[in-house]
Amino acid sequence: MKAQIFAQCQTVFPEWQDLSLEDFTFADPKGFSSFTMGITTEKDVQPSAILYRRLAGKENAILDFEAEKDVFLTLAANNIAAHCYYYDETCRIEAFYNGRTLTPADLFDPENLRKIGNELARFHQIEPPNLPAQTFFELLHEKWGREAKIVLEEKLDAFPPHEQALCEELRAIYSAETVVKVQRCLPDGPLTFCHNDTYHGNIMKLNNGDIKLLDFEFSCLNHRAFDFSNLFAETVMKHKQPDYPYFRIAEPEFTDREIGTLVSYYLDNFQFATPAEKEKEAQQLLQETKDMILLSHYMYAMAALPLAVEPIQKIRFIPYAHKRFTKFLSEYEQRFEQ
Repeated sequence: MKAQIFAQCQTVFPEWQDLSLEDFTFADPKGFSSFTMGITTEKDVQPSAILYRRLAGKENAILDFEAEKDVFLTLAANNIAAHCYYYDETCRIEAFYNGRTLTPADLFDPENLRKIGNELARFHQIEPPNLPAQTFFELLHEKWGREAKIVLEEKLDAFPPHEQALCEELRAIYSAETVVKVQRCLPDGPLTFCHNDTYHGNIMKLNNGDIKLLDFEFSCLNHRAFDFSNLFAETVMKHKQPDYPYFRIAEPEFTDREIGTLVSYYLDNFQFATPAEKEKEAQQLLQETKDMILLSHYMYAMAALPLAVEPIQKIRFIPYAHKRFTKFLSEYEQRFEQ
């Protein structure tokens, strides 16, 4: 795989053509639905580092290829996404960011929240061409629901017996009843162009302190509050646990204070006639964010199922999806049925 990727990069970067595979360091692949790999060298060539993103084989894509390409290139032109060196249906080669992805603890730092709020404010004002008219959750049900149905009903033999039992329970995830529950969680109000996958691992803090958003493959129309709720909701996931299934869902450590701080910094990027109008908008956005937090569990449960048969990562995706869908249902019941 490294040799194939390197050969492709040599066709894109003339200064790499006289170098060998051994001149470069290849980071371990990372990713949930596709993989990325940082490639660096200490040789005096340009570029000396790139990020290679594999795009082939993404049956669970939210956007079609052309729409996703338009999204990324529009964001790159507005200095939100990284500069793009090359883009085709198999891969994208991006400029390399020097820094680190955020951790859950970083979301309790007001300065980080200020910079995240500023980036999201810029993001939400972008209007890429060729976006589908359907919203994120409509596309999620249509595309991931179809793939989930195949996995849960036609590929049971790929899983051990105890996971097959979980598959039967998970079939409710693409039911009409679940669609109604999801729709009930959505706020009123206008839609905007949203990131839709704003967990901390998709945000990078550069060595100079700047904040950059990553991974735009789910970006399409949605309610802007989901970009805040998803950010905080993912802090409850604790991976690398010692016992099967090697993750757990913890109790939230964030409060209205952290969400409110992010919302306030975000709204600083917009004009209001009076402080009272800004405060009213802040309270509404805070409540919408809290109301949409449970949708993060639904989203990642759906996202996991198409990956369960041939996982990119060493995650047991059936138990993962089951626990997250169960969490969505329990929080929905607490909110609407008690």
